[in-house]
Amino acid sequence: MEFKSDYRHWDWVDDIYDIDSPSTDFRFYVAQTTEEIEVLSILSPRTMATTSTRTQTRVPVAVVGPSMPLNPGDTTPTATALLHRSSDSHGHGSTRSDNDGAPPRVSLLRKVAVVVQLSGVNFACSAVNGLVVVGLPAITADVKLPPSLAFWPTSVSSLATASTLLLAGSVADSIGARTVNLGGCMASGAFILGAGLCKTGPQLVVMRALQGVGYAMHLASSVAIVTQTLPRGRPRNFAFSCLGLSQPLGFSFGLVLGGVLQDLIGWRAAWYIYGALTLALSGVAFWALPSSHVERGFGGTVQDFKNKVDWVGALLASTFMAALSYLFAILSTDVYKIRQAQSIVLVSLITISLPLFVFWVHRQVLLGKPALIPNSLWKNTAFSSICGTVALSFGVTTAMELFASLFFQEVQHLSALQTGIRILPSLVVGVFLNFTTGLFVDRVPALWLVAASSVICALAPILMAVIDVQSPYWANAFVAQLLAPISTDILFTVGLIIISDSFSDDTQALAGAVFNTASQFGQALSVAVMQIVSTLVAKNSGEGDVTAAVMEGLRASFWTMFAFMMLCTLVGAAGLRRTGRIGLKRD
Repeated sequence: MEFKSDYRHWDWVDDIYDIDSPSTDFRFYVAQTTEEIEVLSILSPRTMATTSTRTQTRVPVAVVGPSMPLNPGDTTPTATALLHRSSDSHGHGSTRSDNDGAPPRVSLLRKVAVVVQLSGVNFACSAVNGLVVVGLPAITADVKLPPSLAFWPTSVSSLATASTLLLAGSVADSIGARTVNLGGCMASGAFILGAGLCKTGPQLVVMRALQGVGYAMHLASSVAIVTQTLPRGRPRNFAFSCLGLSQPLGFSFGLVLGGVLQDLIGWRAAWYIYGALTLALSGVAFWALPSSHVERGFGGTVQDFKNKVDWVGALLASTFMAALSYLFAILSTDVYKIRQAQSIVLVSLITISLPLFVFWVHRQVLLGKPALIPNSLWKNTAFSSICGTVALSFGVTTAMELFASLFFQEVQHLSALQTGIRILPSLVVGVFLNFTTGLFVDRVPALWLVAASSVICALAPILMAVIDVQSPYWANAFVAQLLAPISTDILFTVGLIIISDSFSDDTQALAGAVFNTASQFGQALSVAVMQIVSTLVAKNSGEGDVTAAVMEGLRASFWTMFAFMMLCTLVGAAGLRRTGRIGLKRD
């Protein structure tokens, strides 16, 4: 039996993938045994991979390269071998086998502990964001925060997180997700406690910024830890759903607990509670989180840290995200600040850093060096469209929550407690969807999940845009709160599955960083755009009554949210039309 070089089309039969025929500079050496066909090596000028595949009973194997006669005494059934792609840079372009997605065997107790630990840290850090929102007036007065820093306690943490996510993900893939997650959890807990101990405004801002960096380390490494611990299929889907559930649930608990404790014993107590909880979960992480599959000494870790991280690409990406987030934060307070010198500097940084990043990663790929996010990855329509839909959907949901709260308080003149009760239905729906999405996401094509949830979610801002100020809560606002979180809660699980599948197994932390960067970018963009629209319309409304002018601005913002969600629907429908079902178990 002999395999000849015919350079014909290759199929990944098990995964129904088609790729172009390999170029003549690839050589595949194949050995045959009675149990399996083994691809001993795949050599090219820049890459080498070694793997093996179990025998299947389908079509013969086509071999590229010099003819390799096999032992005529071997009697192996007709077999199918999967062609394994090897990336030309940073491992993007995953290497697949029949065991892909099957992590080492882990006890059920440790699996549960991993999901609880990762979700618990999400819960605590999101709760702190709720503490800032509900307690900002008291916090500002207590630490004597200057007016120039008034918006920083609420925005600096998310700004720091968005700016460092990609770098954190790249480092986690280099030195190990466990190491980065432990560092991020301990840093987050320590700086939450530090914020509770602050005596001055600048101290609080610094603590919040450092907490944001720690949270970025946790977010980026969480996806890699889930994929290392749980196999593809419903267990992994459910874990992703729990990660999504923990964030809105934590934020809501922060609002409630922060408000109660602030009235009873002061705003600092809740910070101590959530800081201590985060540190306790760090202790759980020491036992539960899986070790890296590659055992390295200190020298090897340092070498990987130096050679496997695209430092320049990470710096350019972080500069772009930091400048963009800061610009949005400035413009959300006053759109006319775009004329100021600092805004012009930020626009210049944004304009320069993005094309430089594109050029740099292109250069890295050509040289066969690590590239943060190769430009070719954006040609994957499922990946690029899911990044766009995540940004739009998460942004609209965040803006919807904020502007609905403004409607209840500024237009209907309700108290903070009454407002919280009226927003509560969205939390209940979010909890239900996050628990159930992981159970049915593998049964429905991704296109229908994304498109249907986006259309349903788009009805929420319409209901708020046409609402009668004097109408009862149950007429429009209640239904809007029920519909508002549907797209985001479904997209969290769908998006994580698609994005993590777009990256190889050794770059899953970067996959998590890309997902969270898309959501952070969308939230910053949408909130800034909605606030700009609301402010401009309110100023130009010509209404003598302040409340009426505010309502005109809110209506315009709700219509803008509707437009964003329809764009989200179109992007998802166009990009996911060939995706099919996702999150399936692979045997």
